[in-house]
Amino acid sequence: MAKVAIFIADGSEEVEAITPADILRRANIECDMVSVMPTKTVTASRGIIITADKQIDEIDFNEYNMLVLPGGIKGTENLGNTKALTDAVVKFNGEGKGIAAICAAPTIFANLGLLEGKHATCNPGFWDVLSSKGADLDKEAKSVICGNIITSQAMGTSVPFGLSIVEYFQGKESADIMKGKICF
Repeated sequence: MAKVAIFIADGSEEVEAITPADILRRANIECDMVSVMPTKTVTASRGIIITADKQIDEIDFNEYNMLVLPGGIKGTENLGNTKALTDAVVKFNGEGKGIAAICAAPTIFANLGLLEGKHATCNPGFWDVLSSKGADLDKEAKSVICGNIITSQAMGTSVPFGLSIVEYFQGKESADIMKGKICF
C-alpha cells in the first residue's frame, strides 16, 4: 500500500497542504502530515493553526513512497531550508520514487536541479525560476505528472494536484472516480 508524507512548516499554504491530504485519505492512500518545525503545530500562511501527525525527526523516510511539498512563500522557504527534507527529495528522485510540489514549492525541486528537461508547472510568479533551471514549463496545465515528479500551479489547483497523486498511485480511472465523488 502506498504511503505519502506531506511536509508542512510555518507559512505553508493551508489549502495546498490539507486538500491533498483529504483526497489521499478518501482514496485510502495512507498519508502523514509531517512538520519540519520544532513542534507538530505550525502556523500556516493565513494564520490557521495546523497540527501535524508527526515531526520530521520522528519519521523514517524509507517508509514512504512519495514526499509532497505545499507552497506558500514562507512555507516554501522553511521547507527548502530543511536539509533532511531536501536530502530526502534528492534521494527519492534518484531512486525514481514520487516527489510532488505545488505553488512556490516546485522551485525547491528546480533549485536542486531536479526539473531540468522535465515537464513542470508552478505558481505563475515563479515560472522564471523553473525556466531558468531548465524545466519544460507548462503554463496551461493545472497539474503535471512527469515520471515520478508531480507539480501544480497554486491554491486553486489543489484538487487537481491531489487527484494527480491519486492517479500516480492508482491510475487515471481511480482518479476520475474520486473526481466524480467530490463533485468537481
